[in-house]
Amino acid sequence: MPPQPYKIYEVCSNGPAPTGIRPSPLWSGPHMTPYSLLKEDVKWPPTLQPPTLRPPTLQPPTLQPPVVLGPPAPDPSPLAPPPGNPAGFRELLPEVLEPGPLPASLPPAGEQLLPDLLISPHMLPLTDLEIKFQYRGRPPRALTISNPHGCRLFYSQLEATQEQVELFGPISLEQVRFPSPEDIPSDKQRFYTNQLLDVLDRGLILQLQGQDLYAIRLCQCKVFWSGPCASAHDSCPNPIQREVKTKLFSLEHFLNELILFQKGQTNTPPPFEIFFCFGEEWPDRKPREKKLITVQVVPVAARLLLEMFSGELSWSADSIRLQISNPDLKDRMVEQFKELHHIWQSQQRLQPVAQAPPAGAGLGVGQGPWPMHPAGMQ
Repeated sequence: MPPQPYKIYEVCSNGPAPTGIRPSPLWSGPHMTPYSLLKEDVKWPPTLQPPTLRPPTLQPPTLQPPVVLGPPAPDPSPLAPPPGNPAGFRELLPEVLEPGPLPASLPPAGEQLLPDLLISPHMLPLTDLEIKFQYRGRPPRALTISNPHGCRLFYSQLEATQEQVELFGPISLEQVRFPSPEDIPSDKQRFYTNQLLDVLDRGLILQLQGQDLYAIRLCQCKVFWSGPCASAHDSCPNPIQREVKTKLFSLEHFLNELILFQKGQTNTPPPFEIFFCFGEEWPDRKPREKKLITVQVVPVAARLLLEMFSGELSWSADSIRLQISNPDLKDRMVEQFKELHHIWQSQQRLQPVAQAPPAGAGLGVGQGPWPMHPAGMQ
C-alpha cells in the first residue's frame, strides 16, 4: 500500500472563465460541458507527485455564415444588432446577399460577384452623395458630400440651430446652399429663378437611413422628382408632398438588380440617378434642360459599382469588334520570322546551362588533341 492514499481530483468552474473561452448558448449542449469534468480515480507511485490539473481548453465550434462580405464583427456572440439601433448604411452588403430575397441567384462562395475590395469603406464610400446644381443655360456646379445622416439643400441666410429643428431639420445634416443666380445673363430668367429661391429657406432634406435614401420637403417651393423608386410614369409629374418622407433610392434593390443584370437576366442596368425640379412640374414632355432649377443626386457607391461591372463586361469578346487587315506577303514574312525566333528561343532553353569550352581554348600543358610534353620543349 503506497504511503499516500488515493486522491480524487475535481475541477469546477468556481472562478472566472479562462481567457479565450466565452460561454455562449450556441456552444452549449448535452455533449459539451465547458467548465466541469467527471470524477476519476488517479493512482500515482510513491515517488511521483500528481500533476496540477487544469481545465482543458475547449475550442468552440467555428460558426461560418453563408456569405460574408463585410469585416468580421468584434464579438461573435451578438449575431444581430441590438433592438432600436437600425443597421448603418455601411452594413448593407451583408444584408443584401443573405438568403431570402434571391436565394437561387446567389453564387457560391468562390464565385462571388462582388470582389473583396467592395467591402472596404475606404474603397467604396457608401454614404457619399454627388450633388449637381443646374440653372437653365448655365454650367452645372457639382460637389460631393460625405455625411452619414445626409444633407439639406436650401437657399437662405438663416442658419439651422438646435432650437429650430422643427423649421430646418436636424443640425447633424450637411448644410448645402444653392449657388447664387447672379451670373444668369437673362434678366427675366434671373427674376423667376430668384422667385423660386426665395421660398427655399427651409429647404429639401436628403436623409440617409439604413440602406435607403429619403427626401423630406420642408420648403414652400414645390419639388418634383424622378428616380429609381418613383412610382409615377415618366410622362406624369411626380411631386414630393410637404413634410412627408419619400423614398428615393434603395441600395438593396439596386444590388439585386445589378446581380440580375450581371447574370444576363435583365437587358438594362439598374438606374441610380435622381433628378429634382424645383417650382416646375417634372417629369413632363419638356426636356430637363429647359427647367429653371434642377438638381441631380447620385449615390457614389451605386455609380462605382455599375462602372466596375460595366468595365468588366465591356471586355467580353462578344462586345468588342476588332478591326484587323488581311495579311499580305510582307505580313506573312514577318510571321515566319516570328515563328523562327520562337523556335530559336525554345532551343536555347533546352540546352544545358554549363557547356564545354571550345577546342584549344584555355587548355593547359599536356591537354588538348595534341598534347605537348614539357620535356620536348627544353
